[in-house]
Amino acid sequence: MNRRTFWGFTIPSVGVMLVLMVFPLVTTIWFSLHRLKIDDIDNPTWLGLENYRELLSDEQFWAAFRFTLIFVLVTVPVHMIFGLGVALLLDKVTRGRAIYMAALLLPFIVTPVVGTVIYKDLFERGGLLAWLYEVIRDTPFVVTKGNVKWLIIIQQVWHVMPFSLITFFAGLQTLPTERSEAAAIDGANYWRNLWHVVLPHLRVLLLFVALISIMDAYRVYDSVFVFAGDRFTEAHTLQVYNVEQVLDPNIGRLGKGYAIAVLNIVGIFVVLIPFLWKSYKDQIAERH
Repeated sequence: MNRRTFWGFTIPSVGVMLVLMVFPLVTTIWFSLHRLKIDDIDNPTWLGLENYRELLSDEQFWAAFRFTLIFVLVTVPVHMIFGLGVALLLDKVTRGRAIYMAALLLPFIVTPVVGTVIYKDLFERGGLLAWLYEVIRDTPFVVTKGNVKWLIIIQQVWHVMPFSLITFFAGLQTLPTERSEAAAIDGANYWRNLWHVVLPHLRVLLLFVALISIMDAYRVYDSVFVFAGDRFTEAHTLQVYNVEQVLDPNIGRLGKGYAIAVLNIVGIFVVLIPFLWKSYKDQIAERH
């Protein structure tokens, strides 16, 4: 390939990256260094790192960060384990598989806001689960500061589990039966076959689902806002906290919101480093 052809292919993609990624990132960092009020957006005031110092000394920010971290660390592995388990079960089903698959995909098809409203109604006064709880425990169910976080986490697992299910199920359809048959001949039981044959075959998909799920869980907003609202600020994630700082008429700090966005980018990058390093090592190993 000559140099002219190379630049002909490269320049358009680099230009798109600059417009859609680099420019917004630089703009976000620049505005995060200013006091920028939502009702006076045309008159930014230079603050330097003051927005970051204010954030790092805000207990609400750290509370949102802690819950976001717990949210990611719990929901991602749990929904992946459930998704893999259900995919393995569906792989053994021959009759009615399409019906089961359609039913299991329903939570993922429904938009997060609608799904959260339906889920929330189950625990309201007169809701099915609230009624069952009252029948069994002889006391009404009440959403409190102690259980609201776990209710949000359970809802997230219920909502995103079909994503890992359909991904792993698709991967299982590409697994050659000869491998499992050879393992069985060698005396491998179900669990050894799962560990040494199935999971290595799904390794790339496991990494893919983990990466996508971590990014989605880290930036979750709508389901948490619908369930927690302004009543349970302890269950706010970083995205909910960010929107609150920007849109609250008593705060309206766009500059502070940009600073939160920058810290979110750094946080996501730090969380993804182990997975990206693992992917890089696997690619190097495959080339050799």
